[in-house]
Amino acid sequence: MEEVWEDNPMKQLGAIMSSEIAQTPQVFSAILNNPNAFNSVKDVLTEQKIQSVLILARGTSDNAAHYLKYLIETQIGLPVGLTSPSSVTVYKSELKYKNTLVIAISQSGQSPDLVHFATAAREASAYIISMTNDDSSPLAKIAHNHFSLMAGPELAVAATKSYNAQLLVSYLLVCAWTSKEVHGVKIVEEAKRIASDSDLVAKAVVNTTRAHEIVILGRGFAYPNAREAALKIQETCKISVQGLSTADYLHGPISALTADTQVFIVAPKHMPAESIVEATTKIRKTSPRIFWIGNGGTPTGSDIILAGSNCDDEITSTLVDAMVLQRFALEFAVASGFDPDAPEGLSKVTLTH
Repeated sequence: MEEVWEDNPMKQLGAIMSSEIAQTPQVFSAILNNPNAFNSVKDVLTEQKIQSVLILARGTSDNAAHYLKYLIETQIGLPVGLTSPSSVTVYKSELKYKNTLVIAISQSGQSPDLVHFATAAREASAYIISMTNDDSSPLAKIAHNHFSLMAGPELAVAATKSYNAQLLVSYLLVCAWTSKEVHGVKIVEEAKRIASDSDLVAKAVVNTTRAHEIVILGRGFAYPNAREAALKIQETCKISVQGLSTADYLHGPISALTADTQVFIVAPKHMPAESIVEATTKIRKTSPRIFWIGNGGTPTGSDIILAGSNCDDEITSTLVDAMVLQRFALEFAVASGFDPDAPEGLSKVTLTH
């Protein structure tokens, strides 16, 4: 990936973020090369008599939480919710979490509200699993079991390789619980291919403008990446972007759709085409062109495709396709004259209370 920027006069802008996205295949390999890491929690659902799961996260990690939520709900069938840390930090609620699994996801593992909530949940008899990029972080120490993201130092403010690692660890965690085969070789191969494609998002960047509304849609496993794509563009390009479920979009926000709206649809390989047919049909009546992130979907005419991975199923295609949306945010920001490594007004670790 670094070679892509070799002759680019603006290569200093976003150089760190670019390098960190390009490290994703190595991060994936490091995680996959430790197949026994999940043995300690393989039987935790039965041993702890888990009846429900809650996921604790903020920001980018909250988007990874939605991916894990879909994984558990579709592959295991347990009810999964997203925590409200303020219920403890602001409202001082007394938790009753017997037979509850709480999974904390955080790059730094330091945010005080997450640490406070995880502490209260453990005291309330919850079983705690954490995944962070710092094995010595407070969240790592609170958990009964901790999984390292193995992403190494992440210096760019916009999280990329750590988010990708969160998706992969989530996938491996659920594979351990369901005894399903891990498609690790294909994941790494496709990540390497995506990382080496210098023209991956070039056409989309040239044909996107900051002057008009951007909406990013996805459904099912694509929804977390739609949210993350919107967040990444907001973080790096200083514009407001909506990241929504295609179903939710039809329940109101579509009324704001105009002929100038730039609609991106996240469509990983093997996604059920019928899941977005209704939305795309209605969108095309107003917006003349759609951008597709991934190798699924139903592009036609002048639609622009940001080609994604060709993994063995929708679940693994989704986690590799995260690299595509990150590259778009990076290159769109640079083309707009912004430095995505250090967006104004943001810091790497946000210490919410």
